[in-house]
Amino acid sequence: MQRQSVPYDYQLVENLKLLMNPGLLLVSSKPDGTSNVMTIGWATVGIIWGKPIFQAWVRPSRYTYQFIEASQVFTVNVPSPKLRKWTAICGTKSGRDIDKFKDYNIATSPALHVPTITIDQCPMVYECRVVHHNDVIPAHLSDEIETSAYGGNDYHRIYFGEILGTYAAQ
Repeated sequence: MQRQSVPYDYQLVENLKLLMNPGLLLVSSKPDGTSNVMTIGWATVGIIWGKPIFQAWVRPSRYTYQFIEASQVFTVNVPSPKLRKWTAICGTKSGRDIDKFKDYNIATSPALHVPTITIDQCPMVYECRVVHHNDVIPAHLSDEIETSAYGGNDYHRIYFGEILGTYAAQ
């Protein structure tokens, strides 16, 4: 799929709505070139430190966590409607057990600004370099969120990814 450079906020409202259903696809690669993809539903985009930032929330138990920790980069790929079923698979199957790209014949291409990949069938991609991270502090959560989202364990790491490039099919 041919993409053109677009402003980071191009179709932002529509893309953020997809977080609820079916989710967006976060990809990261280790320095050895292996890559993994996961579906994300917790994220936001805004301006922090005068830079466009994509905040992506990843639990340490997720396989993708070790990829981001090793490389400090990720891409967020906006799935096309044709990828809806695969997006669900990426949210329920771990890359520890299967190669989601190979097993489902999903084509990828190198990102332009970060050493990872993008998903060819996704009409829009954000390329991000981690500039900061925070860990959720359990004591600072409301009881309602603690109970509904965590139950006492596996608190997210929030990655602040500077958006170095945004590309969309035109």
